[in-house]
Amino acid sequence: MASVAVIRADPMQSQERLKHESVAPPKEIDKGSMCYKIVGSSGALAKVLSRVSKVAPTDATVLVTGETGTGKELVARAIHRQSRRSACAFVSVNCAAIPRDLIASELFGHEKGSFTGASQRRLGRFELANGGTIFLDEVGELPLETQIALLRVLQEHEFERVGGTRPIRTNVRVIAATNRNLQAAIQAATFRSDLFYRLNVFPIDMPPLRERREDIPVLVEYFVDQCARKARKNIQGISKESLELLRSYPWPGNIRELQNVIERSVIMCETEDFSVDKTLLAWRPLATEPKIPLDLSEKLAAQEKEMIEAALRETSGRVFGPSGAATKLGIPRSTLESKIRSLKISKDSFNPSL
Repeated sequence: MASVAVIRADPMQSQERLKHESVAPPKEIDKGSMCYKIVGSSGALAKVLSRVSKVAPTDATVLVTGETGTGKELVARAIHRQSRRSACAFVSVNCAAIPRDLIASELFGHEKGSFTGASQRRLGRFELANGGTIFLDEVGELPLETQIALLRVLQEHEFERVGGTRPIRTNVRVIAATNRNLQAAIQAATFRSDLFYRLNVFPIDMPPLRERREDIPVLVEYFVDQCARKARKNIQGISKESLELLRSYPWPGNIRELQNVIERSVIMCETEDFSVDKTLLAWRPLATEPKIPLDLSEKLAAQEKEMIEAALRETSGRVFGPSGAATKLGIPRSTLESKIRSLKISKDSFNPSL
Protein backbone atom coordinates (compact mmCIF):
# COMPACT_ATOMS: atom_id res chain seq x y z
CA MET A 1 0.00 0.00 0.00
CA ALA A 2 1.33 3.42 -0.90
CA SER A 3 2.37 5.60 2.03
CA VAL A 4 0.46 8.59 0.68
CA ALA A 5 -2.69 8.54 -1.45
CA VAL A 6 -4.67 11.55 -2.65
CA ILE A 7 -8.07 11.80 -4.33
CA ARG A 8 -8.85 15.25 -5.67
CA ALA A 9 -12.27 16.79 -6.27
CA ASP A 10 -11.31 19.83 -8.37
CA PRO A 11 -8.61 19.01 -10.96
CA MET A 12 -8.73 22.50 -12.58
CA GLN A 13 -8.05 24.18 -9.26
CA SER A 14 -5.25 21.69 -8.55
CA GLN A 15 -3.61 22.42 -11.93
CA GLU A 16 -3.73 26.16 -11.30
CA ARG A 17 -2.15 25.72 -7.87
CA LEU A 18 0.61 23.53 -9.33
CA LYS A 19 1.84 26.57 -11.28
CA HIS A 20 2.73 28.34 -8.05
CA GLU A 21 3.26 25.66 -5.42
CA SER A 22 5.27 22.47 -5.06
CA VAL A 23 3.07 19.51 -4.14
CA ALA A 24 3.42 15.75 -3.90
CA PRO A 25 5.28 13.95 -6.69
CA PRO A 26 2.92 12.35 -9.26
CA LYS A 27 3.73 8.85 -8.04
CA GLU A 28 2.18 9.72 -4.65
CA ILE A 29 -1.16 10.72 -6.16
CA ASP A 30 -3.86 8.03 -6.23
CA LYS A 31 -7.00 8.73 -8.23
CA GLY A 32 -8.87 5.90 -6.56
CA SER A 33 -7.26 2.70 -7.82
CA MET A 34 -7.52 1.04 -4.42
CA CYS A 35 -10.31 -1.36 -3.59
CA TYR A 36 -12.71 0.34 -1.18
CA LYS A 37 -15.04 -2.61 -0.61
CA ILE A 38 -15.49 -3.84 2.95
CA VAL A 39 -16.42 -7.50 2.58
CA GLY A 40 -18.24 -9.56 5.19
CA SER A 41 -21.48 -9.93 7.11
CA SER A 42 -20.32 -11.12 10.54
CA GLY A 43 -21.69 -9.60 13.73
CA ALA A 44 -18.30 -8.10 14.58
CA LEU A 45 -18.08 -6.34 11.22
CA ALA A 46 -21.71 -5.24 11.41
CA LYS A 47 -20.93 -3.37 14.64
CA VAL A 48 -18.07 -1.56 12.92
CA LEU A 49 -20.24 -0.57 9.96
CA SER A 50 -22.96 0.63 12.30
CA ARG A 51 -20.50 2.94 14.03
CA VAL A 52 -19.25 4.14 10.64
CA SER A 53 -22.78 5.10 9.55
CA LYS A 54 -23.37 6.97 12.83
CA VAL A 55 -20.18 9.05 12.80
CA ALA A 56 -19.82 9.65 9.04
CA PRO A 57 -22.38 12.52 8.75
CA THR A 58 -20.64 14.43 11.57
CA ASP A 59 -17.26 16.16 11.60
CA ALA A 60 -16.09 14.28 14.71
CA THR A 61 -12.47 13.15 14.86
CA VAL A 62 -12.22 9.35 14.64
CA LEU A 63 -9.53 7.01 15.99
CA VAL A 64 -9.51 3.60 14.30
CA THR A 65 -7.61 0.94 16.24
CA GLY A 66 -6.81 -2.67 15.47
CA GLU A 67 -4.08 -5.07 14.50
CA THR A 68 -2.10 -4.57 11.32
CA GLY A 69 -3.88 -5.74 8.18
CA THR A 70 -7.45 -5.46 9.53
CA GLY A 71 -8.56 -2.79 7.06
CA LYS A 72 -8.36 0.43 9.05
CA GLU A 73 -7.87 2.60 5.95
CA LEU A 74 -10.95 1.06 4.31
CA VAL A 75 -12.96 2.19 7.34
CA ALA A 76 -11.52 5.70 7.03
CA ARG A 77 -12.44 5.84 3.35
CA ALA A 78 -15.94 4.54 4.10
CA ILE A 79 -16.42 7.34 6.63
CA HIS A 80 -15.24 9.91 4.08
CA ARG A 81 -17.50 8.58 1.30
CA GLN A 82 -20.57 8.78 3.57
CA SER A 83 -19.73 12.26 4.88
CA ARG A 84 -20.64 15.73 3.68
CA ARG A 85 -16.99 16.06 2.61
CA SER A 86 -17.14 13.21 0.09
CA ALA A 87 -16.83 15.55 -2.91
CA CYS A 88 -13.55 16.95 -1.55
CA ALA A 89 -10.10 15.44 -1.10
CA PHE A 90 -9.22 12.33 0.88
CA VAL A 91 -5.53 12.43 1.78
CA SER A 92 -3.90 9.37 3.34
CA VAL A 93 -0.55 9.62 5.12
CA ASN A 94 1.40 6.71 6.60
CA CYS A 95 3.21 8.44 9.46
CA ALA A 96 5.58 5.50 9.94
CA ALA A 97 6.79 5.58 6.34
CA ILE A 98 8.08 9.17 6.38
CA PRO A 99 11.46 10.02 7.96
CA ARG A 100 11.13 11.83 11.29
CA ASP A 101 12.91 14.95 10.04
CA LEU A 102 10.54 15.26 7.07
CA ILE A 103 7.17 14.48 8.65
CA ALA A 104 6.44 18.10 9.68
CA SER A 105 7.12 19.32 6.13
CA GLU A 106 4.97 16.52 4.68
CA LEU A 107 2.01 17.36 6.92
CA PHE A 108 2.22 21.15 7.11
CA GLY A 109 4.38 22.13 4.13
CA HIS A 110 7.42 24.41 4.17
CA GLU A 111 8.50 27.84 2.98
CA LYS A 112 11.24 28.45 0.44
CA GLY A 113 14.64 28.46 2.12
CA SER A 114 13.35 27.05 5.42
CA PHE A 115 16.02 24.31 5.28
CA THR A 116 18.69 22.99 2.95
CA GLY A 117 17.02 21.78 -0.23
CA ALA A 118 13.82 23.81 0.24
CA SER A 119 14.11 25.54 -3.15
CA GLN A 120 10.44 26.55 -3.27
CA ARG A 121 7.33 26.69 -1.15
CA ARG A 122 5.67 23.31 -0.76
CA LEU A 123 2.10 22.62 0.28
CA GLY A 124 1.59 20.09 3.05
CA ARG A 125 -1.03 17.36 3.28
CA PHE A 126 -3.30 19.45 5.49
CA GLU A 127 -3.51 22.13 2.81
CA LEU A 128 -4.18 19.54 0.10
CA ALA A 129 -6.95 18.05 2.23
CA ASN A 130 -8.64 21.39 2.96
CA GLY A 131 -12.39 20.91 2.91
CA GLY A 132 -12.00 17.15 2.95
CA THR A 133 -10.53 14.41 5.13
CA ILE A 134 -6.99 13.55 6.16
CA PHE A 135 -6.21 10.00 7.29
CA LEU A 136 -3.18 9.68 9.57
CA ASP A 137 -2.24 6.02 9.56
CA GLU A 138 0.19 4.78 12.25
CA VAL A 139 -0.35 8.04 14.16
CA GLY A 140 1.41 6.51 17.18
CA GLU A 141 4.72 6.78 15.30
CA LEU A 142 4.66 10.59 15.13
CA PRO A 143 7.62 12.26 16.87
CA LEU A 144 6.73 14.32 19.92
CA GLU A 145 7.35 17.71 18.34
CA THR A 146 4.97 16.83 15.49
CA GLN A 147 2.39 15.64 18.04
CA ILE A 148 2.40 19.16 19.48
CA ALA A 149 1.76 20.68 16.03
CA LEU A 150 -1.05 18.18 15.36
CA LEU A 151 -2.63 19.02 18.71
CA ARG A 152 -2.69 22.67 17.66
CA VAL A 153 -4.48 21.75 14.44
CA LEU A 154 -7.13 19.82 16.35
CA GLN A 155 -7.61 22.54 18.97
CA GLU A 156 -7.16 25.76 17.00
CA HIS A 157 -7.78 24.57 13.42
CA GLU A 158 -4.58 26.24 12.26
CA PHE A 159 -0.91 25.48 11.64
CA GLU A 160 2.24 27.06 10.25
CA ARG A 161 4.42 25.80 7.44
CA VAL A 162 7.96 24.84 8.40
CA GLY A 163 9.89 28.09 8.33
CA GLY A 164 6.70 30.12 8.18
CA THR A 165 5.42 32.78 10.55
CA ARG A 166 1.83 33.16 9.34
CA PRO A 167 -0.84 30.85 10.79
CA ILE A 168 -2.88 29.03 8.16
CA ARG A 169 -6.50 28.20 8.88
CA THR A 170 -7.63 24.71 7.93
CA ASN A 171 -10.98 23.00 7.54
CA VAL A 172 -10.08 19.33 7.60
CA ARG A 173 -11.62 16.29 9.24
CA VAL A 174 -9.01 14.11 10.92
CA ILE A 175 -9.26 10.33 11.02
CA ALA A 176 -6.32 8.60 12.69
CA ALA A 177 -5.39 4.94 13.00
CA THR A 178 -2.91 2.89 14.95
CA ASN A 179 -2.07 -0.72 15.76
CA ARG A 180 -0.24 0.40 18.92
CA ASN A 181 -1.60 0.61 22.45
CA LEU A 182 -1.60 4.39 22.84
CA GLN A 183 -2.40 4.16 26.56
CA ALA A 184 0.82 2.20 27.03
CA ALA A 185 2.66 4.72 24.85
CA ILE A 186 1.39 7.51 27.12
CA GLN A 187 2.76 5.66 30.15
CA ALA A 188 6.09 5.28 28.34
CA ALA A 189 6.08 9.04 27.60
CA THR A 190 6.17 8.48 23.83
CA PHE A 191 2.67 9.77 23.13
CA ARG A 192 0.95 12.87 24.52
CA SER A 193 -2.15 12.21 26.60
CA ASP A 194 -3.81 15.47 25.50
CA LEU A 195 -3.38 14.48 21.85
CA PHE A 196 -4.83 11.04 22.56
CA TYR A 197 -7.99 12.55 24.04
CA ARG A 198 -8.35 14.89 21.06
CA LEU A 199 -8.03 11.98 18.62
CA ASN A 200 -10.16 9.53 20.58
CA VAL A 201 -13.43 11.46 20.23
CA PHE A 202 -15.10 8.57 18.42
CA PRO A 203 -13.16 5.27 18.64
CA ILE A 204 -13.70 2.40 16.23
CA ASP A 205 -11.93 -0.89 16.91
CA MET A 206 -11.40 -3.20 13.94
CA PRO A 207 -11.72 -6.88 14.94
CA PRO A 208 -8.96 -9.27 13.86
CA LEU A 209 -9.86 -11.85 11.23
CA ARG A 210 -9.76 -14.68 13.76
CA GLU A 211 -12.74 -13.04 15.49
CA ARG A 212 -14.81 -12.93 12.31
CA ARG A 213 -14.11 -16.34 10.79
CA GLU A 214 -17.60 -16.49 9.27
CA ASP A 215 -16.42 -13.80 6.84
CA ILE A 216 -13.51 -15.90 5.55
CA PRO A 217 -15.47 -17.82 2.82
CA VAL A 218 -16.83 -14.64 1.21
CA LEU A 219 -13.43 -12.95 1.54
CA VAL A 220 -11.75 -15.93 -0.13
CA GLU A 221 -14.28 -15.87 -2.97
CA TYR A 222 -13.82 -12.12 -3.40
CA PHE A 223 -10.01 -12.26 -3.46
CA VAL A 224 -9.89 -15.34 -5.72
CA ASP A 225 -12.12 -13.58 -8.26
CA GLN A 226 -10.09 -10.38 -8.02
CA CYS A 227 -6.70 -12.12 -8.34
CA ALA A 228 -7.85 -14.47 -11.09
CA ARG A 229 -8.94 -11.51 -13.21
CA LYS A 230 -5.58 -9.85 -12.66
CA ALA A 231 -3.68 -13.07 -13.53
CA ARG A 232 -6.05 -13.79 -16.45
CA LYS A 233 -6.94 -17.21 -15.12
CA ASN A 234 -10.28 -19.00 -15.35
CA ILE A 235 -10.94 -20.28 -11.84
CA GLN A 236 -14.43 -21.71 -11.42
CA GLY A 237 -14.45 -23.13 -7.89
CA ILE A 238 -12.73 -23.46 -4.53
CA SER A 239 -11.89 -26.83 -3.03
CA LYS A 240 -13.63 -27.66 0.27
CA GLU A 241 -10.32 -28.76 1.80
CA SER A 242 -8.70 -25.41 1.01
CA LEU A 243 -11.64 -23.48 2.41
CA GLU A 244 -11.54 -25.42 5.69
CA LEU A 245 -7.78 -24.93 5.89
CA LEU A 246 -8.19 -21.19 5.44
CA ARG A 247 -10.97 -21.05 8.04
CA SER A 248 -8.86 -22.84 10.66
CA TYR A 249 -5.71 -20.75 10.21
CA PRO A 250 -5.17 -18.04 12.92
CA TRP A 251 -4.24 -15.26 10.43
CA PRO A 252 -1.74 -13.22 12.48
CA GLY A 253 -1.47 -10.83 9.49
CA ASN A 254 -5.26 -10.60 9.20
CA ILE A 255 -6.94 -9.69 5.88
CA ARG A 256 -3.75 -8.43 4.29
CA GLU A 257 -2.13 -11.82 4.88
CA LEU A 258 -5.20 -13.62 3.53
CA GLN A 259 -5.09 -11.51 0.37
CA ASN A 260 -1.39 -12.25 -0.14
CA VAL A 261 -1.90 -16.01 0.37
CA ILE A 262 -4.78 -16.01 -2.14
CA GLU A 263 -2.76 -14.06 -4.71
CA ARG A 264 0.23 -16.42 -4.46
CA SER A 265 -2.06 -19.45 -4.65
CA VAL A 266 -3.86 -18.11 -7.73
CA ILE A 267 -0.52 -17.60 -9.46
CA MET A 268 0.46 -21.20 -8.66
CA CYS A 269 -2.95 -22.68 -9.56
CA GLU A 270 -2.96 -24.74 -12.77
CA THR A 271 -6.58 -25.95 -12.75
CA GLU A 272 -10.04 -24.38 -12.70
CA ASP A 273 -10.43 -25.37 -9.03
CA PHE A 274 -8.64 -23.09 -6.59
CA SER A 275 -6.50 -24.77 -3.95
CA VAL A 276 -4.07 -23.34 -1.41
CA ASP A 277 -0.58 -24.64 -0.72
CA LYS A 278 -0.29 -25.65 2.96
CA THR A 279 3.31 -24.44 3.05
CA LEU A 280 2.00 -20.87 2.67
CA LEU A 281 0.30 -21.22 6.06
CA ALA A 282 3.30 -22.35 8.09
CA TRP A 283 2.65 -20.15 11.12
CA ARG A 284 5.38 -20.28 13.75
CA PRO A 285 4.52 -17.81 16.51
CA LEU A 286 7.72 -18.35 18.51
CA ALA A 287 9.80 -17.41 15.49
CA THR A 288 7.77 -14.35 14.56
CA GLU A 289 7.20 -12.73 17.95
CA PRO A 290 9.46 -9.67 18.29
CA LYS A 291 12.23 -9.90 20.83
CA ILE A 292 12.36 -7.33 23.62
CA PRO A 293 15.37 -5.09 23.04
CA LEU A 294 18.05 -5.23 25.72
CA ASP A 295 18.38 -1.44 25.78
CA LEU A 296 14.68 -0.79 26.53
CA SER A 297 15.44 1.46 29.51
CA GLU A 298 17.85 3.52 27.40
CA LYS A 299 15.24 3.84 24.65
CA LEU A 300 12.57 5.01 27.10
CA ALA A 301 14.97 7.55 28.61
CA ALA A 302 15.74 8.90 25.14
CA GLN A 303 12.04 9.19 24.33
CA GLU A 304 11.37 10.94 27.65
CA LYS A 305 14.22 13.38 26.95
CA GLU A 306 12.80 14.07 23.49
CA MET A 307 9.37 14.83 24.96
CA ILE A 308 10.78 17.21 27.59
CA GLU A 309 12.97 19.00 25.05
CA ALA A 310 9.97 19.43 22.74
CA ALA A 311 7.99 21.04 25.58
CA LEU A 312 10.92 23.31 26.51
CA ARG A 313 11.34 24.30 22.88
CA GLU A 314 7.66 25.25 22.66
CA THR A 315 7.83 27.28 25.91
CA SER A 316 11.22 28.91 25.16
CA GLY A 317 12.81 27.16 28.15
CA ARG A 318 10.15 28.14 30.71
CA VAL A 319 9.57 25.33 33.23
CA PHE A 320 6.83 26.63 35.52
CA GLY A 321 3.73 28.81 35.20
CA PRO A 322 0.50 28.39 33.18
CA SER A 323 2.44 28.37 29.91
CA GLY A 324 5.43 26.45 31.22
CA ALA A 325 6.70 23.03 30.17
CA ALA A 326 5.56 21.36 33.42
CA THR A 327 1.96 22.43 32.74
CA LYS A 328 2.12 21.26 29.13
CA LEU A 329 3.51 17.87 30.18
CA GLY A 330 1.03 17.56 33.05
CA ILE A 331 3.65 16.88 35.74
CA PRO A 332 4.74 18.80 38.87
CA ARG A 333 7.49 21.40 38.47
CA SER A 334 9.74 19.56 40.94
CA THR A 335 9.40 16.34 38.96
CA LEU A 336 10.30 18.07 35.71
CA GLU A 337 13.29 19.83 37.28
CA SER A 338 14.53 16.47 38.59
CA LYS A 339 14.16 14.85 35.15
CA ILE A 340 15.94 17.77 33.48
CA ARG A 341 18.91 17.24 35.80
CA SER A 342 18.96 13.44 35.48
CA LEU A 343 18.70 13.57 31.68
CA LYS A 344 21.32 16.35 31.46
CA ILE A 345 19.05 18.74 29.56
CA SER A 346 20.14 22.36 29.25
CA LYS A 347 16.89 24.30 29.56
CA ASP A 348 18.74 27.59 28.95
CA SER A 349 19.55 26.45 25.40
CA PHE A 350 15.84 26.77 24.57
CA ASN A 351 15.61 30.39 25.77
CA PRO A 352 16.23 32.70 22.78
CA SER A 353 16.90 35.68 25.05
CA LEU A 354 20.00 34.05 26.57
